[in-house]
Amino acid sequence: MTDFLADLGISEVNSGAYSDHWIEKPSGEALVSFNPATGEPISTVMMAGADDYEAAVAAAEKTFGKWRMMPAPQRGEVVRKVGEELRRFKEPLGRLVTLEMGKILTEGEGEVQEMIDIADFAVGLSRQLYGNAMHSERPLHRMYEQWHPLGPIGIISAFNFPVAVWSWNAMIAAVCGDTMLWKPSPETPLTAIAVQNIVNRVTDAEGLQGLFTLAMGDVPNVGERMIADRRLPLISATGSCAMGRRVGQVVAGRMGRSLLELGGNNALIVLDDADTDLAMRAILFGAVGTAGQRCTSTRRVFMQKGVAEKITDQLLGAYKTISIGDPQDPKTLMGPLITQDAVQNVVNAVVKVREQGGEVLCGGEAIDGPGYFCQPTIVRGRPDMDIVKHETFGPLLYLFTVDSLDEAMQHHNSVDQGLSSAIFTRNLQKAEEFLSHRGSDCGIANVNIGTSGAEIGGAFGGEKDTGGGREAGSDSWKAYMRRQTNTINWSNELPLAQGVQFG
Repeated sequence: MTDFLADLGISEVNSGAYSDHWIEKPSGEALVSFNPATGEPISTVMMAGADDYEAAVAAAEKTFGKWRMMPAPQRGEVVRKVGEELRRFKEPLGRLVTLEMGKILTEGEGEVQEMIDIADFAVGLSRQLYGNAMHSERPLHRMYEQWHPLGPIGIISAFNFPVAVWSWNAMIAAVCGDTMLWKPSPETPLTAIAVQNIVNRVTDAEGLQGLFTLAMGDVPNVGERMIADRRLPLISATGSCAMGRRVGQVVAGRMGRSLLELGGNNALIVLDDADTDLAMRAILFGAVGTAGQRCTSTRRVFMQKGVAEKITDQLLGAYKTISIGDPQDPKTLMGPLITQDAVQNVVNAVVKVREQGGEVLCGGEAIDGPGYFCQPTIVRGRPDMDIVKHETFGPLLYLFTVDSLDEAMQHHNSVDQGLSSAIFTRNLQKAEEFLSHRGSDCGIANVNIGTSGAEIGGAFGGEKDTGGGREAGSDSWKAYMRRQTNTINWSNELPLAQGVQFG
């Protein structure tokens, strides 16, 4: 066990359950965390069982009674201290993200910086949980709205951003007065345990054990219990569209709230007047960054005829220079996929591309050797190929040539997912058309930047099968609170609204 893992509280065998203390011997099965760059085991986690889940929820409920009564700026001060602890551990936590998930070092540390940034944002937000004041139609009445904490909430996160997405939810929900139960991805359990250890340094000192709780577990013992649990008024879930449908249906069945961040089949449009060098760099990072395993990764590129050949040649040239290998090596640009099954999914998609008449311009094969690697792949084909409608979670990029923006938009909006989108153009009218109500149908639409790399200040999320949820910035905090409308009568009369007379 290396020093930096020990500093993060990672041992040979770890507990995957935290209530208001670490549960030393959880009753769930053993889960092995693997290094995707080598296929070798890193450490073992004992998962939470049903009893451990109950202990975590009970602790979150108990602490909620205390936490909700603290003024929001005081809650912000606790979150500020969490952000400071994350600053202290940025380098080792970033290295662990790289080791366990496989993204390159700069992305691993960048993910921890995102946690720090959202903590800073939440601190400011703790003094801005505004409600509106409205004018009453009744004389000598005051009407306004206020926002109250929602309760203990459940957070289900995915492997590709194993710590940042938790923080998007947890830091905002915390200043709103909620407590948290976290079910992290079974592919990245160690990063979750490390984060729990870091935040415990703050919550233990503040006497707030149970503010952030953890239940690493399987679907029957933890996953299904969470989504059916009426004690958790909100479930925020990040993952596949299939997973989101299950979460949404079960939570809706108990009249709870769900915040869903699901798949993205993201497209980028390059018009004839675009800066092609800028566009090529955006496409390259969007398609290859995190080995194509971001929900905002660029999957489809629509190129107007005048620039199609140039963009294609630039991308093919750039793909030849991509260094693939150990993500801990600073020279590496693309690390492994998360599992061998993920590699096989890309290979299977390439087979379907060929069957449906597409042309593989480069890549398309698994890379032999230790670890879970595949070649970054560029395909040329038709936008109506069935395989294009489905998100392949890996470095697979489709190139299409179009005559006009109208044609590009028709194909752009034809898929079920609606997360992120981008256009490259110098034409203001074309840019505004892309951003208008008849343009991109995605939750994120960018001009002259790529589909990937959202900032925390804006609301993050998408439409259609992407789930409709919004996290991080803007007014996303409202998802974690309940709205209450208040009317105060300070007169000696009792007038009714709408002029109703009674009695």
